[in-house]
Amino acid sequence: MGIVMLDSASDPRLDVYARLTERQLRSRLEADAGVLVAESEKVVRVAVRQGLEPLSLLLEERQLETQADLVRDVAALPRGGRVFASAGHVSVVPCDGVPIYVLPHDEICKLVGYNVTRGVLCAMHRPKERSAAEVLDAVPDARRVAVLEGVTDATNVGAAMRSAAALGIDAVLLTPTCCDPLVRRAVRVSMGTVFQVPWGRLGAWPATDDECDGLGLLRSRGFKTAALALRNDSYSLGDERLAGIDKLAMLFGTEGDGLANDTIEACDMTVRIPMQHGVDSLNVAAATAVAFWELRA
Repeated sequence: MGIVMLDSASDPRLDVYARLTERQLRSRLEADAGVLVAESEKVVRVAVRQGLEPLSLLLEERQLETQADLVRDVAALPRGGRVFASAGHVSVVPCDGVPIYVLPHDEICKLVGYNVTRGVLCAMHRPKERSAAEVLDAVPDARRVAVLEGVTDATNVGAAMRSAAALGIDAVLLTPTCCDPLVRRAVRVSMGTVFQVPWGRLGAWPATDDECDGLGLLRSRGFKTAALALRNDSYSLGDERLAGIDKLAMLFGTEGDGLANDTIEACDMTVRIPMQHGVDSLNVAAATAVAFWELRA
């Protein structure tokens, strides 16, 4: 397809970058047609290295020269696609080569809705979401796993993914009500690590008696479960008994509500992060980073 110079954010070829909802892009009913949008040169390169397939690339005019290597690499790919929305869902029409759209700075700002942009966006085929069991099958030697319960804020999910990648967490599992890690904000905050860390969705929760899902799945794979929560009987995060656990699953809830009581009661232990000055909770993104570092294998 080559480079296509555009002059207006209203061009329908750019709908995928701003005018389609995350629900449409996810295309839950047609998994093969699902699309995600990655922002920044770094995130796009991470995604491509992890095997994601670009459909089109959008650059700010001034980035055309500075991102010449990225343009060359993407342009060399054999297949791209145009994304259309109809009747509430997305379809992808394949095309030869990956279209590379170029737009002036002001028009890109109109398109994305904010003035601070790195000027590089890429629409990509969305990878199929895996179940928690599939993820654990893929990392049979996993020793540290994180479980996010009901975390609906995309920024927190993206930050937790980045911490998981940086601090050696083997997999991240999400309860059914957690935010989708592949929405644009989560991908951006994760700096692309959402494509690197194995993650999957728990279909039932807490499902303590189901060896194929929920807490029962974790126990069937040999994991001890630790709920991060404030309880009188909780272990301090630095307790040496925690460091001796071979396979540990750490469970995190939201800052406001924390983990559900049923979840806490069903876990093998409760763990607290020691805090001072009367502070009794941390944002879940901060809590995950602290716990991942302290309890690393």
